[in-house]
Amino acid sequence: MVYTLVVHVTAKDDDAIPKLHAKLVEAALVYNRDKGTIDWFVMQEEGKPRNFTVVERYDSKDATKFHLENPYWSRFNDYFVPLIVDPMDLRRYDELLSQGAGAESRKYGNKVIPDDKKVDNDPEIWGKIDKHQSHLREQGNY
Repeated sequence: MVYTLVVHVTAKDDDAIPKLHAKLVEAALVYNRDKGTIDWFVMQEEGKPRNFTVVERYDSKDATKFHLENPYWSRFNDYFVPLIVDPMDLRRYDELLSQGAGAESRKYGNKVIPDDKKVDNDPEIWGKIDKHQSHLREQGNY
């Protein structure tokens, strides 16, 4: 099961914004190459440039150990922590769908999703969703 960390941070001041931006981009390029890392996304909040979010996706909780052993980590933290308002908001999640399940859902043929995964049993809505997603048929994805 995919293990995900979501980290929200706020820059201490406007001078810290470009430094955080650059460091987070650098970190994403480094950490995306770590064993067990599925993806390491960095984002800046629209309209609130002092707010940043990092979404770290790992193939397991154990993969975070390898991440923390990367020699870059301590240097990253030494640079990063003085630039942010304390404390950072770090949340840990177990994803509900396995890795690749979203892409797999394109292979359900003429069904939007399998009947056993549906909570809403109104056939009319599923017909409308299928029509809305007709681009998948046009692309040959089902």
